[in-house]
Formats: sequence, structure tokens, C-alpha cells
Amino acid sequence: MNGDDEILFERRGGLGIVTLNRPQALNTLSLAMYRRFNPALIAWAGDPAVRAVLVRGAGDRAFCAGGDVVAIYEARQRGERLDDAANDFFREEYTLVRRVHRLPKPYIALMDGVTMGGGAGIAVNGAIRIATERTLFAMPEVQIGLFPDVAASRFLNLCPGRIGIYLALTGKRVGPADALYCGFATHFVPHARLAALTEALAADPGVALAAYVDDSGPAVLPGLQPAIDRVFAGDSVAAIMDALAREEGAWAREASEAMARASPLSLAITFRQLQLGRAMDVEAALVLEYRLTQHCLKAHDFFEGIRALLVDKDRKPRWQHASVADVGAAELDAYFAPIGARELTFAD
Repeated sequence: MNGDDEILFERRGGLGIVTLNRPQALNTLSLAMYRRFNPALIAWAGDPAVRAVLVRGAGDRAFCAGGDVVAIYEARQRGERLDDAANDFFREEYTLVRRVHRLPKPYIALMDGVTMGGGAGIAVNGAIRIATERTLFAMPEVQIGLFPDVAASRFLNLCPGRIGIYLALTGKRVGPADALYCGFATHFVPHARLAALTEALAADPGVALAAYVDDSGPAVLPGLQPAIDRVFAGDSVAAIMDALAREEGAWAREASEAMARASPLSLAITFRQLQLGRAMDVEAALVLEYRLTQHCLKAHDFFEGIRALLVDKDRKPRWQHASVADVGAAELDAYFAPIGARELTFAD
């Protein structure tokens, strides 16, 4: 194990430990990291000496801020094909997410710091998700011309009431108490206790977490939920935006402004995606999302969003559509169209 590696694997007693080791990039996951992470989980799943797996992020700021979409942008700028085996980022990502969800041993994610996008994928889809006072959770993909993926079609629909669609369409960031309320996290453990918890798990992967758990403090979303449920019950994105414009309160103004910044096409895709995702299992969610990514990779907004927010950072994306009303029904249908032999499948 080289400390300079992007992803580190170690065995400590009966605990397999994965450390995402790109702190300068908020531990974003590269294609190479996915290709090392998945085989490690397969090996540990078949090793009786490994009784549990723990995943954490290096540094003080993030568990994982997502997948390295800037690398996808750069590959496209070099003229590389993004749908061949060498560059199939989303297939590798979604295969790993499914592996995390189906792992036959306890999988423990330490969501200590920023946990967004692909980082949520390798946390929320696992069995045990530990938030700390530093947890900052979001699915902000509509702001970069994509949609909430990594099985968000499933897990956002498991949030109370209409909170999942609210978070999806706004990219709203939530802290640890709200992550627990939404079901993204299962436990709250103060950051200062994580090292002791890790050592206890190494000594006995079946150790009770109760000795390390604390009170996360009050959540914000329960108090807003009646208003969120009312406003986000609209039967279209346009109806939701109209309702937000009439709603009083800072939360509604913030939500309205966030949706106004987002890609109109992404908002339309996301709204339909979450309607279809109700009651989906993880495999069905990932198949749907992979299909959507393959259409997005051939379109404008995803790369424009990456350019504006993550590359040039001018925060002035030039979206394909001026408003959601400009997204035609046939155009939207095309994003959900089957992709034939390239559909996502799972070998085991």
C-alpha cells in the first residue's frame, strides 16, 4: 500500500478498510479508483476472515464529493469516445454502487464531511451510514446539467413525503440531523469518536455502535415538511416553480433561486426519473440512470455545466433551454429511450 495511491486498502483484524485518498480533490472518485474498489469488495466478500468493510475519506473536508466528472469533460475535450470500455465511467461507477448495496457483510461508510453525488452512492447504498457534525450531504447534479444518479431514483424516493423531489430539484445541502431524518444516514457519531470506533470494529466487527452514538441535534426539514409536501406535490416542474413563487419564507426563496440556476432539461429529466423510480430496487434504478447518462453524454448541458461550475468556474452556464417550458415532450422522451445492447447489466 502506497500512501500516494488514490485509494488505499488495508486489513485491520476482521475489518477491511478502504480510504479514498484524494483529499486535495475532496476525495472525488476517478475511473481508476472504481476499477480497484470493486475487485477489493469482491475479494473481501469471499474472504471469511473479513467480517465487515469500512469506507472513509482522507483529509479534514470530505468523505467523497462525487465522481470525477471533470475527467469526463477533459476526455471529451481530447476527442475520446466516452461510451467504449476504456472510458465507461458510469458503468464502472454503477457496478460498484450495486456491489456496495448487495455486499453480504456489514458495510460501514463514515460520512465525515462533504458527501455528494457519487460519494452518496458509495455511502447511502450501504448498510451502515455514519454521519458526524461535519457531514454535508447533497445531490446537486441538476446544477451541472445531469440528474441525481447512483441509485437516487430509489433512495430519494425513500425520503419522507416530498422531500426527495425537493432535494433532487434544488440540490439543497443538508446537515447530519436532516441526513438522519431523510434516511441517508443511520447513525450519528461525533468526529472525535471515529478513530476509537474504527479500532473497536477492527477488534470486533460485530461491536455495538451504541457506545459511540450521540445526539445529532434537531433537524430542520421536519418543520418545513408540510410546506415542502404541499409545494412539491405539483404535477410538473413548472407547477412546482409557480407554487414556490407564491410561497413565503426563506426556504422557498432559496429553492426557487436554486431551480432557476439549474439546467431546465435536467429539471425535466429528474422530475420524470423520480416518478419512474418509485418502488424500484437498486438494479432497476441503476439501469434507468445508466440509460439517461448515455443520452446526456451526447448532449450539451452536462458538459456546459461542468465547464461553468468546475472548469472555468464562471458560474454562468449557457443551458440549451431558456426554461422548462421549452423542453419538448418528444425531446424528453428521447432521454428515456432504450439503448439496445449497451444497456447496463450485472454479471452476478
